[in-house]
Amino acid sequence: MLHSIILGAVQGLCEFLPVSSSGHLALFQIFMGFNENMLTFDILLHFATLLAVVLYFWRDILQILREWFGGWFGKRRSGWSYGWTIIIASMITAVIGLALKSTAERFSESLILVGAGEIFTGLILVMIPILSSSRRNSSLLSIAMFVGFAQGIAVLPGVSRSGMSIAMALFMGLGISEAFRFSFLISIPAVLGATLLECVKFLKSGQPVFMPEGYIWGAAVAFVLGLLALIFMRRLVNAKNWALFGVYCLIVGALAVFLS
Repeated sequence: MLHSIILGAVQGLCEFLPVSSSGHLALFQIFMGFNENMLTFDILLHFATLLAVVLYFWRDILQILREWFGGWFGKRRSGWSYGWTIIIASMITAVIGLALKSTAERFSESLILVGAGEIFTGLILVMIPILSSSRRNSSLLSIAMFVGFAQGIAVLPGVSRSGMSIAMALFMGLGISEAFRFSFLISIPAVLGATLLECVKFLKSGQPVFMPEGYIWGAAVAFVLGLLALIFMRRLVNAKNWALFGVYCLIVGALAVFLS
């Protein structure tokens, strides 16, 4: 139970920081000696932090849904195009994520590969101050395609979903605040889709699902700490802070590779 709570805390604190929660989960699971496939528990923890995202952005979500559905029958407002941007980005993420799913499962069991993912994330984050100075005038379609691709790559453990998607959004010309908002809004269909996919797979296979003792407590801790981390992180959004997270990822990745 203590291990489940620790992993829940790791997920809650790391999901909204650009340090790769999946990478940290994999590192902690390796050091704790988990030999079972923990993918189902990882998805449960991600779903818990997804609920935190929905709670935090509920006003934005309702506005986008209202204006997107309203665009089919009346005047098309900003939510119409924004909704399509999220849909297209999510579809591209799904294609990339499904293609890399089996690879990600193998990578999560390797200390050196998880460390390499953290190093890659660190290098991307260190470049964010440069990317944030970009003044590109990209179309919504190109933003959706490139950010969706970046989010799909982040299925690999050690590669930060928020870090990759925010860095790509900045590269495409979005401001840091809007890149932050867009990154977490497109995480909702991605995590929800992964959760539903795993549920369908296990129902069809008929195989028992491994969950560590106290997994519900782990999910509860992930939700609470995730919401607090999201509130805290929103106040720290600027390019310089992301670069500091990049240095942290470089250190963690280098240590993981060294220990391997």
